[in-house]
Amino acid sequence: MFEATIAGSLPKPSWLAEPDRLWAPWKLEGAELDAAKRDATLLAVKIQEDAGIDIVGDGEQARQHFVHGFLERVEGIDFAHKVEMGIRKDRYKAMVPTVTGELRLKGRVHEMEAKAARAHTKKKLKFTLPGAMTIADTIADRFYGDKVKMAMAFADLLNQEARALEKDGVDVIQFDEPAFNVFMDEVTVWGIDALHRAAAGLTCTTAVHICYGYGIKANVDWKDSLGKEWRQYEDIFPALAASKIKQVSVECRNSKVPIDLLALLKGKDILVGAIDVASDQIETAEDVAATLEAAMKFVPKEHILACTNCGMAPMRRDIAAAKLKALGDGAALARKRFG
Repeated sequence: MFEATIAGSLPKPSWLAEPDRLWAPWKLEGAELDAAKRDATLLAVKIQEDAGIDIVGDGEQARQHFVHGFLERVEGIDFAHKVEMGIRKDRYKAMVPTVTGELRLKGRVHEMEAKAARAHTKKKLKFTLPGAMTIADTIADRFYGDKVKMAMAFADLLNQEARALEKDGVDVIQFDEPAFNVFMDEVTVWGIDALHRAAAGLTCTTAVHICYGYGIKANVDWKDSLGKEWRQYEDIFPALAASKIKQVSVECRNSKVPIDLLALLKGKDILVGAIDVASDQIETAEDVAATLEAAMKFVPKEHILACTNCGMAPMRRDIAAAKLKALGDGAALARKRFG
């Protein structure tokens, strides 16, 4: 009960990539970069274990970005000629690669990180993959001419890698879909179908992470424009509740998402975001336990896990480590107090 886990990314060591920055460039190349990625992955696992995290992840240490880390292993994509594109309904601009041909995996995507992490921890292991709708919103199309058709092609590739990750010993596979709170109408029309396609045949625990984004200025400014309550999830939670996905990750700490909306996810395990990734203020164990207690009014306690609101990639490493410790301690306190 109240198992602690993370949404996905953690800050990278300064010897691997430029710190305190999203899309941070690598500092090494070739075999040295490969070795450094593996070292950083093991370090991320150790940091989580020391913090009392129950379901650990790779911290996305081998990926420059949660979407592009997958795309780099896909044929039919031109990274040499990136174009500027507005993503998340033009919330911000990004330089993105272009789909120029039929999509195929070049081979395994995350085999190194998954096997390295699995060999070095006895805890449950979680792995994150970008969702098909979010990928389709983070890449330019010059081949398919149809967003849904392209997204479904990506869903097939995600499923191929997800099945391989399960064979590597991964216990939880999570699909990250921040686009789910931007294109709400499309979620119910084809987004859930794409999610199911990506998760088809998996017997491990499946999860979906929907969020209002990293703690970067573009996201913070956008959230400030949404008013006193963020009710976008009200449109998609019933569809997620009816889906085959077992877990749903939602930000709750310092969030304007009405906590009562969690009741719309009846039957699902809820990864309750109890750590704010848009603030450097470090939560206490009491803060985390209080967030979990608030969720208990609408979700049975046996269906609650403690989590971060979103990824921590742009955050200072010392602050992220302290927040992880608060998360682990807070989950333990909740077990003692409510378990």
